Amino acid sequence: RMAAAPPSYCFVAFPPCSKDGLVVFGKNSARPRDEVQEVVYFAAAAHEPGSKVECTYIEIEQVPKTHAVVLSRPSWLWGAEMGANEHGVCVANEAIVTREPASESEALLGMDLVRLGLERGATAKEALDVIVALLEEYGQGGNYYEDGSSCHTFQSAFLIVDRNEAWILETSGKYWAAEKITEGVKCICNQLSLTTKIDAEHPELRNYVRSQGWWNGDSDFNFSEVFSLSDDHLACCSGRESLEKQGGDVSAQAMIDVLRDKDSGVCVDSESFLTTASIVSVLPQDPSFPCVHYFTGTPDPSRSVFKPFIFVDDVKLVPKVQSPSFGNDDPAKKIPRFQEKPDRRHELYKAHEWAQSLLENDQDKGQKLMRIMLDLEKQGLEAMEDILTRTEVLDPAEVVDLFYDCVDTELKFFK
Repeated sequence: RMAAAPPSYCFVAFPPCSKDGLVVFGKNSARPRDEVQEVVYFAAAAHEPGSKVECTYIEIEQVPKTHAVVLSRPSWLWGAEMGANEHGVCVANEAIVTREPASESEALLGMDLVRLGLERGATAKEALDVIVALLEEYGQGGNYYEDGSSCHTFQSAFLIVDRNEAWILETSGKYWAAEKITEGVKCICNQLSLTTKIDAEHPELRNYVRSQGWWNGDSDFNFSEVFSLSDDHLACCSGRESLEKQGGDVSAQAMIDVLRDKDSGVCVDSESFLTTASIVSVLPQDPSFPCVHYFTGTPDPSRSVFKPFIFVDDVKLVPKVQSPSFGNDDPAKKIPRFQEKPDRRHELYKAHEWAQSLLENDQDKGQKLMRIMLDLEKQGLEAMEDILTRTEVLDPAEVVDLFYDCVDTELKFFK
């Protein structure tokens, strides 16, 4: 059984470490190697009173209004590994292991809570409040992988970011603690990172850990020490140094470079795990500028293209990065679950597989293709830089097809 939590990395950089009043967020999603991740958009919506929402494993009460969201998600589940909403909130989740065994009973997945936080929270703090209230009401649990032969369960940590602040939220069962960040660079990975600086917590947290005999109540309360399995709080963040070295210049490009770095371990490519998708978001602290969210929609950022998305009304949908839908016949929805694995590859994913085989079999051609792709990405980054530095207000018509066109161009190069 894959007991180790997948080694994903999430980052946030605030001024003075980041460029010109920008908050920069990034995540590499490390997941089982063959899992397909899709990029999906859901418009804001109003819901009838009393309606329910079907999450990955359980149904919960719906809210009257959900925000527009764009998500990068393993295509068999309801939630997301990472994403953003129309109000400039970004959320990423990490599977973690604590001294408390994670529940195998089907409840909300950490990934469901990412999407629920984005759909229901208009600020980072609101998203945090949503997530912890749902944890209290429904709990977390169920299989993290599309695997019929064994159940892989984890606790969850979250990085929740908006234009003004970020929250690191770490959970074990329904208990949780959170730290607020407003400056510098922060990284979270697949282990607990909160220590004694706790800005919000479950009201019963300290009583609970005392009753378990994990803390005597006399020493400083250190969340990681109390909840970790052993003394190995590794300094998780190999990527953080690279961001801090940027000295006040962390930009989208700098974050992309960190996510592509295999030597540091941030870009995972191991026997069990692969970085199956990545996101970088740029959130201007000045609300008159739009937030820009870059998604790969394909595995391994070192050979993927980060493509920009901006929220506007009637944004054009991009079926070529969406996996086929199997409706109620999906083996993930039938009990017992995951008795077979359907082909979930979307068009862009298939094109990437072809490019990968080209890279392996014809180095010259492969390298040439990569150079063209990186050039395409650079054009996108420069166009976004222009949008974020100009004085006149963005015309929504200019970006309504933005992500669609980038995916389309990428596919044309592969053809």
